[in-house]
Amino acid sequence: MSSRSSCSLRTHRPGDIGWIVSRHGALYAQEYGFDGGFEALVARIGADFLERFDAQREACWIAERDGASVGSVMLVQARDEHTGAVVPDSAQLRLLLVEPAARGLRLGERLVAQCEQFARERGYRRIVLWTNAHLAAARGIYRQAGYRLTGSEAHRSFGQELVGETWELTLA
Repeated sequence: MSSRSSCSLRTHRPGDIGWIVSRHGALYAQEYGFDGGFEALVARIGADFLERFDAQREACWIAERDGASVGSVMLVQARDEHTGAVVPDSAQLRLLLVEPAARGLRLGERLVAQCEQFARERGYRRIVLWTNAHLAAARGIYRQAGYRLTGSEAHRSFGQELVGETWELTLA
């Protein structure tokens, strides 16, 4: 397997959001049995990112190894779930993904650290994220980066019984 140093991070370019949607849909179906509702959610997140994109406040990074995309993450302005209004001083980490062939290279940690660095540079005071309790590797990355669990709620989504979790990292 290639070393960690052979993986590079770059900002998104045309076609990358489609790749993110495709890989999330395929991997989550394969690994967790998620149905098409999950891919639809990721497609909405991706479309919102492209339509609202503010390069001064938001970013998406693609991890590459040997010219192939092997991971991704987004950092966007946090928005009120019901109104869509921007939540002042708050960023939201979205769509962290590392391809199975690139796992174990600490790439997820690098992607999450890139989000934190960007958020600090842009003056955000906190980063929030939502995940599911069974995503142990991602939760471990968040915990190691200093995020704390601020809430959890059982839900049925994507054809599964799940426990959604909200995590937060205070930057100020």
